[in-house]
Amino acid sequence: MNAFFDVLEQLYKKVLLGATLENENHDYIFYLNPASLDQDCSTTTSSECPKPHGVQDKHQPSSASLATISVVPVCLQKYSPKCSTREIMLLQLTVIEVMITRILSVETDFRAKEKYRDIIKILLKSSDIDSKLTCMFQNSDKLLSHMAAKCLALLLYFQLREKITFSNSWIAFCQKNLSEYPENEKAVYCLWTLTVIIKEIFKDTCSQKTEILKQFLTPFDTIFEVFYNTLFSQHFESCQDTSKIINSLVCSLELLELLTASRIHLKLHFTCQRILFLKPSHVLNVITWPVQAFVKRKFIIFIKKCLLWKVGEDLFRGSSPALMPPDRHLDVDMLALAEAVLQAVDLGLLRTLSVCGKPPCFGGDEVLPTCERVPGPDHVILRAASLLIIKSLEIKFQSCASANEMKVDLQSFMSELLTFLKPHLQPSLQSHGPCEWISRVFIEQDDDMLEAARASLGIYLKLTRQSKATESSTQEKEMWNHHTHEYGYNPHCIFLFLLKNIGFDSSVLLDFLISSETCFLEYFVRYLKLLQKDWAHFFTICKYFDRTESKDSINICGCVSSLVQDGNSNQTELSPSTALGSPRSAHASVSWASDVSSGCLSQPVMSKETHATLQADSPPPQRASRSLVDYDSSDDSEAEGTDQHSANSKQTCLHQEVVTKSQDTVGAGVDKKQLTPEPQSRPLLPKQSDIPFSVDCDRVPDDVSEVGLSYRTLKCFEELQGAIYRLQKKNLFPYNATALLKLLKHIETIYNESTNAL
Repeated sequence: MNAFFDVLEQLYKKVLLGATLENENHDYIFYLNPASLDQDCSTTTSSECPKPHGVQDKHQPSSASLATISVVPVCLQKYSPKCSTREIMLLQLTVIEVMITRILSVETDFRAKEKYRDIIKILLKSSDIDSKLTCMFQNSDKLLSHMAAKCLALLLYFQLREKITFSNSWIAFCQKNLSEYPENEKAVYCLWTLTVIIKEIFKDTCSQKTEILKQFLTPFDTIFEVFYNTLFSQHFESCQDTSKIINSLVCSLELLELLTASRIHLKLHFTCQRILFLKPSHVLNVITWPVQAFVKRKFIIFIKKCLLWKVGEDLFRGSSPALMPPDRHLDVDMLALAEAVLQAVDLGLLRTLSVCGKPPCFGGDEVLPTCERVPGPDHVILRAASLLIIKSLEIKFQSCASANEMKVDLQSFMSELLTFLKPHLQPSLQSHGPCEWISRVFIEQDDDMLEAARASLGIYLKLTRQSKATESSTQEKEMWNHHTHEYGYNPHCIFLFLLKNIGFDSSVLLDFLISSETCFLEYFVRYLKLLQKDWAHFFTICKYFDRTESKDSINICGCVSSLVQDGNSNQTELSPSTALGSPRSAHASVSWASDVSSGCLSQPVMSKETHATLQADSPPPQRASRSLVDYDSSDDSEAEGTDQHSANSKQTCLHQEVVTKSQDTVGAGVDKKQLTPEPQSRPLLPKQSDIPFSVDCDRVPDDVSEVGLSYRTLKCFEELQGAIYRLQKKNLFPYNATALLKLLKHIETIYNESTNAL
């Protein structure tokens, strides 16, 4: 057995290095076939048992070589001081796994790759290895069972790549075990193996992913639907061994995520890929089950990722299509999921979520006795639940034509959400205004915060268009404006709270614009287009916030209403969207005089989520054109469509090398003073004359604390313009930002005109 192990070890070293094997193929099959260990033989010399032909002294490469055989394997029941049968089997599986990995790698030498390919093909034909590996699935040794499943998955994927037909035994094994769930416990191993195969398809850089996946899913399409219905139709309360059903839930969720991702990215239409959209209530019901909190967390995060079109995005290697073609069936599927989420919320979904108590961390919910547990709610659940509602509303409203219906839904679900959030946010939202909920809930996750802000802005723009078509009286317009504040989706308030969180730091906005991990580009462009049309409303809200710096407990409604009256007397005309009030509005005690840096994001938290894309503020059709900000003027972009998922299909093609260059330039190539704001104790004035952007600074106060929010916002925009201009001038900005600069310049012009008019 020692000699057998030594040969395998030398073979492993050679394959790991990608070295070419010189012996005959069948010599290696003997050592890789698990049946070789089934021989009931005692320790004998090489002259008494047949030796693998050609192994001895055939070659001796310096890096790694096959050992000279003097002793053949011992029987399974005996152990050697150096190795055991278990170790040999694990090494066999490891060598097979590494060999297939080398075959799939583009870095492997062609001659070595062909040798490995021939060995694996012979192994598949001569040994019935898939049946032997499935027999190991329920081995009491969990490591051996895991390695067997992983090795089988790679062998099956190799067959897919080489267009080798699956053996009937493997297909029958899966169909039998999945159809017999929950009586048959082997279904979990089938799920795990299927999951690994689909992951390998996603990771592969070949161009035939869709064809390979189609070949793979064809025999399992119907049976997976049966398993899905059986699994989610169980009554968790009546299950005696809940650990088994939880294990099945987690394994099936991982596979379901991959199938859903393949539906989005690879454009196939198998029933198993659409099962979430066809029967979304099955998955949503799991959140209401009395299962452990981590299970609910996994399911609610999965649904959130589906609604944001982010499911499976971290599993694809290489570049995904720059522009996903239209798929109206996928849009219908997503609408069905959104409506199912809203229906579940209406039935009390939020009340079943476990937010308090021990936060269910992925590494466990216990801490060392010497460590102090930080009290507070589970913010992951709060963020996911918030995004479920706000994103579902946005998706539903895209196909809704009735303004009244949208307002009723918005009032109902936003009231439910704010009521759910209120006990978990301290200090209470009531003292700061409902529009602060996005900044408060998503303070630790800026990519989710920008997704929520974008969805909220999309809802606002849709309702604004519908309301303008139906509203006629001033009172109706005032009620509409009050509605945006009361239910926390006024875009100007949300944007101001965002700026407050980052301390009006233009370098953070620049990071957001350059990053491919947030949707800030799309959100920012759409907001700037709204801002240039709705400046009076924005200016009114800024005046309200300025007043709260010196007055506490000011009623937001009365304050904003009085500002509107002032605006009507001092300005030519205020926007119909100017914020109005009513006695029901919350009292505000926002203190902007406090240190801006306190509670700010010192460094943006970037998760691997999305590529940002430009979306116009036109009514959201189902696709956006390829143009980013490459149109001649900002007005030209009005013809471009917007889509709630086009931004998440990585359309921007922001190459990592370019992004790295631009970041390096910001950090080193450009004067640091050009990209970071001046100290807060004095006005932030431009220091470079070559930047063609400047806010009228004639009336700038000596103390920044006296500067209003509108000025601080415009000053932040000015610094951002300068940074973008310098990077674009050196061809270091990752896309054409000409139209974005025009938008920022237009806002600056509006600001100067409004201040000169005063």
